[in-house]
Amino acid sequence: MIGPVARENEPLAAWTTLRVGGAAERFVEAMTADELVDAVLEAEGVGEPWLVLGGGSNVLVGDDGVEGLVVRVASRGIERLPDAPGSARPVRLRVQAGEPWDALVAHSVENGWGGMEALSGIPGSTGAAPIQNIGAYGQELAESLVSVEVLDVDSGERRTVPAPALGLGYRTSAIKQGWRAVVLSVDLALEHTDGGMSRTVAYAQLADSLGITVGDRAPLVGVRAAVLALRASKSMVLDDADPNSVSAGSFFTNPIVSASFALGLPPDAPRWPQQPEPLAIAVPLGHDPAAPPTPVDATVKLSAAWLIEHAGITRGFALPGSGASVSKKHTLALTNASGRATAAEIAQLARYMQTRVMSEFGVVLNPEPVFVGLVL
Repeated sequence: MIGPVARENEPLAAWTTLRVGGAAERFVEAMTADELVDAVLEAEGVGEPWLVLGGGSNVLVGDDGVEGLVVRVASRGIERLPDAPGSARPVRLRVQAGEPWDALVAHSVENGWGGMEALSGIPGSTGAAPIQNIGAYGQELAESLVSVEVLDVDSGERRTVPAPALGLGYRTSAIKQGWRAVVLSVDLALEHTDGGMSRTVAYAQLADSLGITVGDRAPLVGVRAAVLALRASKSMVLDDADPNSVSAGSFFTNPIVSASFALGLPPDAPRWPQQPEPLAIAVPLGHDPAAPPTPVDATVKLSAAWLIEHAGITRGFALPGSGASVSKKHTLALTNASGRATAAEIAQLARYMQTRVMSEFGVVLNPEPVFVGLVL
């Protein structure tokens, strides 16, 4: 079977939400999982560098472009699988990697399936979601993910990997940490909701916007509308009429530090304890008690936005002469609102912000987007 024809010197700025970046030496759109597998294995077989690109919302491509092949994932489709009777989340879906994430959430809400409503408005493709373990407003993909079908590039095999084997954590996974695998499809488990009601709302800002208390439930459509409104108020929903939405979303993750380090920060610095759950140890009857587990240092999640703002970087800040700027709506977003920023200018601004926060608080801000063809 003849696959899609590759285009040469394709400008990648047109395929990323930051609208920056040079050209791909070769560029192809894979419309099916088979085309995606064939393109990657063909490039791998001849030693050609390759890059898989999803929705382009979590990537910063260098101004000099990308050597080799860029494969854009364009496979679409949401398949309803047989339900899992007796499960708290019996609805099973199989979603192709190129399906836009927010279209999937909208489809789920319309059908009364709960579990992802707070993840509304996140740009990008479904295949990228487990790589980043996306999360927002008290929900994470890990809560709904059953498994992924991947191409294991080193073995050349397609296989299904259960969610617990993916090493999912805060904005990370085994794939993000270096496993050479390409996501082909995603299997999800969702709830049959009672009267179209959401799961319990766990995020205070979202609960406030809905006029409910944390722990209460609300209509799925209401939760989705509230999340979209909150994201839009921060220019975190792609909108051609809003130049501040020309970004990669949150550019830095919220730092996780030791509890003892957090004690040295200003008292008003937001922090969320990340206490590990105690290990359960089973000991057969009649045996001596097992030794207690080695204690794990308590950790605390900090607010990257608070650190940035209190390091003296305000909304709308830009370095002199630069086309890159901090969003006027949210200090976590770096934007190309001017329409003339380069990737180098965005990276320069990010480095400046890192330096300011490090100098003021001794905290390292880690970038969330993937960097291609440049370093921070």
